[in-house]
Formats: sequence, structure tokens, C-alpha cells
Amino acid sequence: MELLLDYTTLRLIWWGLLGVLLIGFALTDGFDMGVGALLPFVAKTDEERRMVINTIGATWEGNQVWFIVGGAAIFAAWPQVYAVSFSGFYLAMFLVLSALILRPVSFKYRSKRPEARWRSMWDWGLFVGSFVPALVFGVAVGNVLMGAPFRLTSDLRSFYEGSLLGLFTPFTLICGLLSVSMLVLHGAAWLSVKGEEGVVLKRARAIGTVAAVASLVLFAIGGAMVAFGDMGFRITGVVDTAGASNPLRTAVEAAPGAWMDNYGRYPWMIIAPVLGFAGAAIGLLGMWRKSAALAFGGSSASAVGIISTVGLSMFPFILPSSINAQSSLTVWNASSSHLTLFIMLIVVVVFLPFVLLYTAWVYKVLWGRSTEAELKTNPDLY
Repeated sequence: MELLLDYTTLRLIWWGLLGVLLIGFALTDGFDMGVGALLPFVAKTDEERRMVINTIGATWEGNQVWFIVGGAAIFAAWPQVYAVSFSGFYLAMFLVLSALILRPVSFKYRSKRPEARWRSMWDWGLFVGSFVPALVFGVAVGNVLMGAPFRLTSDLRSFYEGSLLGLFTPFTLICGLLSVSMLVLHGAAWLSVKGEEGVVLKRARAIGTVAAVASLVLFAIGGAMVAFGDMGFRITGVVDTAGASNPLRTAVEAAPGAWMDNYGRYPWMIIAPVLGFAGAAIGLLGMWRKSAALAFGGSSASAVGIISTVGLSMFPFILPSSINAQSSLTVWNASSSHLTLFIMLIVVVVFLPFVLLYTAWVYKVLWGRSTEAELKTNPDLY
């Protein structure tokens, strides 16, 4: 069967789509996690906390779909990456999933009883269910940049030789804190869009200002560690980009600073880190000027820039190996078959526009600020 798109093009398209899904998750569920992480610090009374929760209460469930779709896309388009990452990072993934399970339980149970102690417990559950995934996702990205401790045998079975505590190093913790600050800024910006003007927004803007500065500083420190540290990988052998997937046919070497090579080959890629810095600066300006548009636009641009920087710096690597460079997984050697990628692309082209249109319609219908007065007239709200 002759397909309309060649194998190389399909692999590139799916690499790009994976990036879009990760960015979509960060932009939508990201502000949910940011608001959850802010909750105990910006809202002191039950009315204030209910107002904050209801800024995300109507859409958080739909936003989590991006995470599920992202995992499904990795499973279908990059099965070897899915196998290595989900088995090797099993305990970290379990930690994330436990936190993500705690979050919806907290949403649903906090208003079942009026006691302050009961509600405070579930409010802290929302904080944990938001802060922990934000931190661990960043730590995971840091480990991907450093290389994961796995190897492939001659029959392509994977063996992971790391541990949960081994995931937490100075560099990966910087990446984790960058992820938290990026999403806290995004959450504060969302509150400026959806929250009622008053003391809660004043606190949110103060914390958002700190988060914006932290994002700028941590992004710069992380970038310097990548550029001048001992992490990075290069393909040293000839790669058949249209050939069958087999990581062991690719010659790879670990090379300090190699993640910066792409910026010399493709100067346009510098747009990504510039957007990461500029977006955080604009978000900071939005916090200072009390401008919801600047704050949210800036935090969104910063998230897009930071995530894109990782993907573009590593291209064509998706998951390099720190203990056996030849086992590293790339866009070219770890994808599904030509036919599988083509069929999946047809499904995406047909159904994704409906998903986006429905999402846009939901946000339009549910648009408007969450106010404390509204809570008094609508007991069904959180």
C-alpha cells in the first residue's frame, strides 16, 4: 500500500504533534495545577477558597484529557519510548498518578461537609495534587536531558538501572522548581483573568511576581548548566530516516554541551528560549500593571517557549540513555510503523478539530469571573 506521506515526514509530524499535546497540557491543566498550588496561600477564608476553586472548577476535568491523550500518543507513535519511560520511571509515575487522583477526590469531597477542618484537609489535598505533579514533571524533563539509566539488549528488551531517589539531582531539582514556578505564574495569571478583584488577587499577583522572577532565574541557570555542563548527546553514525525502527542501528555518543548544537544548525530555533524569557518578563509586567491580558499572555508564551526549548534542543532525541548511548531513542529509530503513523494522523485530522471546537465552546459558555457573591446564591458550586 502506497501512502500519501513518506515515513520521514510522518515521523516529523508526530514529533511535532507530541510537542503540541505537551504544550496543550501545560497551557490548560497547567493553570489548574498553578491555582491548586496557590490555594492555601492566596485564600484564607472558606469563601475566598471557594472563589479560587471555582475559577477552575468547571473546566479542570476536561483539561486533564490533554495528559491522557499525550500518554496515548506516546504509546501509539513511540512504543519503545513508552515502554522504557513508563516502566523505568514507574515509581515516579505512581507518585504523579497518586497526586492526580487525590486532586479530583479533593474537588468532589471538600464541600460535602461544612466543618472547617474537613474542608481545610481537602484544600491541602488540592495543593498536594497540584504541586507534586508540577514538580515531578519538571524533574522528569531534567532526567530526560541528562539521559535515563537504561540499556537495550540485542533483542530490544529494555533494562532500567536507576532508582526513584536517583531521579533527584541538583540539575533535575532546578528543572522541577522551574516547572513549579512556570505553572504558579500561569495559575496566578489565570486568577487575574477569572478571579474577583480584591485581596485574593492582590496575594496572587504578589506570588505571581515572585514566580515570574524565579522562572527567569531558573531558566537561565538551567540553560547555563546544559550549555556548559556534561550533558548532551550526538548522533555520530549515518541514520536512515526512512528505515525501520531499531535503536541499536544508530551510532550515538555522549557529548557535553551537545544540546546546544541545533542552534548552530538551525538558527531559527533560538526563538524558543527567547520566547521563554520574554513570556516570563511579560507575565511579570502584567502582574505589576494588574493587566490580566499581559499576565496570562506572558505566562502562556513562557510555557510554550520553555517546553519548546527542551524539544528543539534535543531533536532528534526523545529519550537518550546515560549508561549506553547507543540505546538512545530518537525520532528516527523508535517510532511505530509507517502505516500506523499514517492511520493515526488521519484520525487526528478528522477528530481534533471537533475537540478544539467543543473546548472553545465550553470556555465561551462558562466565561466570566468567579465572585464570592455568586457563591452565596449558588450552593451547588464548590
